Order: sequence, then C-alpha cells, then structure tokens
Amino acid sequence: MNIFTAELIGTALLLLLGNGVVASCALKNTHASGSGWIVITAAWGFAVFTGVTVAGPVSGAHLNPAVTLGLAMIGKTPWELVPTYFAGEMLGGMLGAFLVWVYFRDQFNSTEDEAPKKAAFCTGPAIRNLPANFFCEVLATFVLVFVIFYIMGASMTLPGQTEATPIGLGSIGAVPVALLVWVLGLSLGSTTGYAINPARDIGPRLVLTLVPVKANPDWAYAVVPGIGPMVGGALAAWAYMALS
Repeated sequence: MNIFTAELIGTALLLLLGNGVVASCALKNTHASGSGWIVITAAWGFAVFTGVTVAGPVSGAHLNPAVTLGLAMIGKTPWELVPTYFAGEMLGGMLGAFLVWVYFRDQFNSTEDEAPKKAAFCTGPAIRNLPANFFCEVLATFVLVFVIFYIMGASMTLPGQTEATPIGLGSIGAVPVALLVWVLGLSLGSTTGYAINPARDIGPRLVLTLVPVKANPDWAYAVVPGIGPMVGGALAAWAYMALS
C-alpha cells in the first residue's frame, strides 16, 4: 500500500463511519433515529481512530488536507507529496460518502425532509452567518492542527528505558487524535457541524450533487468548510513555528 492508497482508504473509512452515524441518527426508519449529538460526536471520534489506525503506518494518516498543509508548512511532509495526499483524501471522502448512500439507500428514500438527508453528506450552519461560520471553522481547525503538532512530538520515558517512546499509533496518534476530534465536536461543533476537514465536506457534497437524493447541496456555503479549515491549518502551523 502506498501513500495515496492509504489516505484514500483511511479517509473513506472516516467518512463511511462518520457520515454513517449521522445517517443513522438523522434519517427515518433506523434503530438509532434521534439518538442525538453525543452519539454523533463520539462516533466521529471513533471513526478518526479507525482511519488513522489503518493509514497511519503507511502515510501517517493525515486524512485531512488542512492537516497535510500544516505538516508541510512545518517541514514534516515534503511539499512534492502534498498533491498525492490531497488526491487520496478528497477521493476517499467521496468514496466514503458514496458508500453511506448505498448502505442507507432505503432510509434516504423514506425520509422526506431535505435537512437530514443533506446532513448525512455534508455540514451546514445552525445559524447562517457566513463570516461567523467561517471563523468557527478556522478556529476549530486551528485547535485540531495545533494540538496534533504536539501529539506528534509527545513521548514518555518508561522506568528502565533510556530512550523516549512516542505516544500513539501512526505519526499523529490514533487515540489522542480521536479524543481531540470528540471534544472538538462536543465543544465547538454545534455552530457549523465542525467540518474541520475539506475532504470530509467537499467530496461528500459533490457526491450529494451526483446521486439521486432530493436535497440541495448548497454550494454557496461550501467556501466555509472548503477554505476555512485550510486557513485554520495554516494559522496553526505559523503559531507552532513561532512558539518552537
């Protein structure tokens, strides 16, 4: 498995399980209908754990163009590999979203309301205020990427050891990043649905445009989850370099 394949599979798993829990909770005629925000945010965290565990040993499991950008800016990812990461992440997001549609097709067909059907693909604001929505995505992604930089460098020296042992799985740590995504969802996710990842939103939004689901993909809003996380990732890299 190469970097592209690892990012594609890892991001596809992230979206299959992450958007899968949204579909389970939001669409009609599932056993989980109406389960709520705690279930959704917890499952997104576990989805991150799953994707990072699979892709981590090969690619470092970025699974997010904002993470890739930030890592390239601080010199942890070669710039020439950035397009490969981006391609795997975006196509993986599309694949995961498509599989969610296939898996929950009967539920999509039995749900009349457009809002839950759209939510099972991409994010949207609780209150539509594009400057505020953009700020929320920037700040939430800043926290994500900034903390990931410190998770990368985290290590501990156990009794009897002379060398420090890196904490976590893969290059960014599956367990701590999963917990980070969980707390971001609980704390900062309720205003915009915390895309914090263009591959998590833009790829699935494109799939929603292409598959026969009667829901408006709202491309006018896409700049928020598409560009906001990239700005947040870049700001996190600058802040990290300034403090290092």
